[in-house]
Amino acid sequence: MAKKKTEEKTVHRPADPNVMGLRGTVVEQPITRTLDENYMPYAMSVIVSRAIPEIDGFKPSHRKLLYTMYKMGLLTGGRTKSANIVGQTMRLNPHGDQAIYETMVRLAKGNESLLHPFVDSKGNFGKVYSRDMAYAASRYTEAKLAPICAELFRDLDCDAVDFVDNYDNTTKEPTLLPTTYPNVLVSANQGIAVGMASQICGFNLAEVCDTTIALLKNPDHDIASTLLAPDFPTGGQLVCDPAELAEIYRTGRGGVKVRARWRYDKKENLIEIFEIPYSTSIEVILDKVAELVKAGKVKEISDMRDESDLSGLKLTIDLKRGVDPEKLMQKLYKLTPLQDTFSCNFNILIAGMPRVLGVKALLEEWIAWRTECVRRRVYFILSRKKEKLHLLLGLKRILLDIDKAIAIIRETEEEAEVIPNLMIGFGIDEKQAEYVAEIKLRNINKEYILKRVQETETLQGEIQDLEDTLQKPARIRRIMVEELTQVRKKYAQPRKTEIIYSHEVEEYREEEHVEDYPVTVFLSREGYFKKITPQSLRMSGEQKYKEGDGPGQQAEATNAAEVMFFTDRCQVYKTRLSEFGDSKASVLGDYLPAKLGMDEGESVVYMVLPGDYSGHLLFFFENGKAARVEMKAYATVSNRRKLTGAYSDKSRLVAILPLAEDRELALLSTEPRALIFHTSLLLPKATRSTQGVAVMTLKPKYQLQRVCTPEESGIVNLPRYRARSIPGTGALLRPEDRGEEQLTLL
Repeated sequence: MAKKKTEEKTVHRPADPNVMGLRGTVVEQPITRTLDENYMPYAMSVIVSRAIPEIDGFKPSHRKLLYTMYKMGLLTGGRTKSANIVGQTMRLNPHGDQAIYETMVRLAKGNESLLHPFVDSKGNFGKVYSRDMAYAASRYTEAKLAPICAELFRDLDCDAVDFVDNYDNTTKEPTLLPTTYPNVLVSANQGIAVGMASQICGFNLAEVCDTTIALLKNPDHDIASTLLAPDFPTGGQLVCDPAELAEIYRTGRGGVKVRARWRYDKKENLIEIFEIPYSTSIEVILDKVAELVKAGKVKEISDMRDESDLSGLKLTIDLKRGVDPEKLMQKLYKLTPLQDTFSCNFNILIAGMPRVLGVKALLEEWIAWRTECVRRRVYFILSRKKEKLHLLLGLKRILLDIDKAIAIIRETEEEAEVIPNLMIGFGIDEKQAEYVAEIKLRNINKEYILKRVQETETLQGEIQDLEDTLQKPARIRRIMVEELTQVRKKYAQPRKTEIIYSHEVEEYREEEHVEDYPVTVFLSREGYFKKITPQSLRMSGEQKYKEGDGPGQQAEATNAAEVMFFTDRCQVYKTRLSEFGDSKASVLGDYLPAKLGMDEGESVVYMVLPGDYSGHLLFFFENGKAARVEMKAYATVSNRRKLTGAYSDKSRLVAILPLAEDRELALLSTEPRALIFHTSLLLPKATRSTQGVAVMTLKPKYQLQRVCTPEESGIVNLPRYRARSIPGTGALLRPEDRGEEQLTLL
C-alpha cells in the first residue's frame, strides 16, 4: 500500500502493541506534534526548573542546597562534612551527589566566585580563576552557612513565601527565598537553557542597597548616580563606557570590558599580575601568551609563570632589557584575555516566565515582590497575635472564678466532656477552653493569670499597629528601607573592581615601520597640502595652486613627524606626515578637509609641527587678547585624530604663532595703531580654550589686524611703540612707520 503523502515532515514510531495485536508496526506522525509532545515539555522544564534564576537570585539547585543547610542548623551551628550536606540535599534535589557538590563549590567562600559567598567553607574548594586547581572531594571538606544567609531565611517561618512538595512528596520546600536585599543583582549568575540563556553580573552590595532605597523613596531616581558599575569577585579594572553602561541599565543586554591589574618591579625587571578578568582563567592567559611568544608576535617577554599560592593569584612576567612595561601591557591587553568583555543578559524568571529586564525594571520587580513578602509576614504575625489575644481573653473569663473552673473539671466524669463543660460554664469557645484546660496545676493562681491577662492590652496595641501597617503602603516601604539599611551596615564591602573610564585608557596600536627622510611641506591658503622630498623639490619648477589660491605656510620636517592642523571651528586635527603620499610641485596636493574628514564647511587656518611638544603656542584674537598655551596641552595618550576646544571661540582668531623661546612681537590694529611687547609678559595657561589676557586695548570700532615680528612690520622707530607692561593702547602709526603692505600669517 502506498503511504499517504503529507506536506509536513513525519517521523515513525512503534504503534501501541495492544492495538489490533499488531506488535512492531509503525504509524506516521507530524514532526511538529512530536516536538510539542516530547521536546517542548523538556525545554520548558530546563527553563523554569533548572537554568534561569528567579527574582530571589537563585536557581532551584542553589535554593534546595541552602534550604537543606538551613534545616540542618548550619546557620548558627558549627561546620559539618560536605558529604553530609550533599546527602541531605538529595531529599530535595535528585540530580546526583556530584552535581550538588559542584553547586556548593561555587557558593563557597574558598572558590571566590561570589562577592558575598553563602557557604562558609573549610578545605580546598578550588578557585574560580583557575581551570586546573581542582576542588577536594566532599568527604574532605567542611561547610556551614555564611552569616549573610540570615537575610535569606529571616522571614521563611512567617509565611512570606509559598512552599511546595519535593519531588517525591515526602517534605516541603520553599518556591523562593525571601531575601531582604536584591540578591539577584549582587550575586553573579549564569545559565544555559534551551533556546535562551542568562548571564548576570554582580554589583556592589552597598551600591545596590543605596539604589534600591533611593527607588523606594523616589520612583524616578536615576540609578546610574548610585549604581556606578558592575563589581566582580576577582577584582580587576572595569573600562567604563557610560553609553554602554546606560544601555545595560536600560535593556539588560550589553557588555563591559574588564582588564587585569598589575604592578612593575623595577629592581627585578618583572611584571606581577594580581587580578584578572572574571570571565577568564590563569591557564587560558598563560596558553595565549605562550602562543604569541612562539609565533614571534611578543618578543619583549623572556619568561612567564604562575606563582599563585595561598596568598592569592599572581602571574609573573620576566621582561627583556629595555622593555617599556606600560607598552607591553597595552599590547597584552589587546592580544590576550588579560582584557576581556563580560557579556550581560539579564534574563530572569518573573512569575514563571522568562523576561529580559533592564536594571531599573529588575529592581522594580524585586521591590514589588519583596513588598508582598513583607505584607505576608506582617499578616502572619498579625494572625498569630490575634490568636493569642483570643486565648488570653478566654483566660480572662477564668479569672472571675478560678474555683468554678476547678470544680467543673473535677466534677466532670469523662475527659472528653471537660472542654464542652468549660465552654458552657464560662461562655468561651473550644480553642479558649482547650487553652484553659491545658494550663498546668501549678499555674492555676491569680498571679499567673493576672500576668497573662495584662498581656492583652499590649497585644491589642500591637495588633492595631500591624493592621495600620497593612493598610499603608508607605509603612511597608519604610520597613524595607530599614532592612536594606541594616544589610548595608552589616555586610557592605569596598568595591573590588576599580572603575576607569574609556577616554583614560591608552589603546595598543601596532606601529608600522615608517621610513624617515627629510621633506618640505606646503600648505595653501585654501587648505591644499603637499609633501615634497628635497630631490623632487630641486627638480621641480614653480608651485602649482588652484585659481584664487596661493602660498600659505612652508616648513621643513621629516616623514615620520607629527603635524597639527588648526581649523576655523576651534578644532585641531592631528596626523603624521607619513600618511600623506610624496608629491610634486606641479600638482595641487591633498585637500585637507576631505583627507582628514573635517566637518562640512570647516577649513584649515594654521599648520603646526609640534616635534617633541616643547615650547608654547600663541593665539591672538580680534578683541586684542592673546593666549599662551603649552604645546604639551595638545599631546594625547591615545591616537586621537581630532581635538575639540583647540582654542577660545569668544573672539575671531587673527594669528597662531609657535614660540620656542621668548621674543618681541608687533601688534597692529585697524585704527591704525601699533604695539610692540615681549612675549615673556604673557603667562602660560593650562587649558587650551582659555580666553587669554588683554594685550592691546582697542576702541570699540577697531580690531587687531596683524601680528608679526618687529622686523617684518616695516616700523622704523621701534622704541615709540614698545610697551613695558600689558595691556597697552600702543601708538598711532606715523607715515614713515607704515612701510609696505605685508602679508598676514593667515
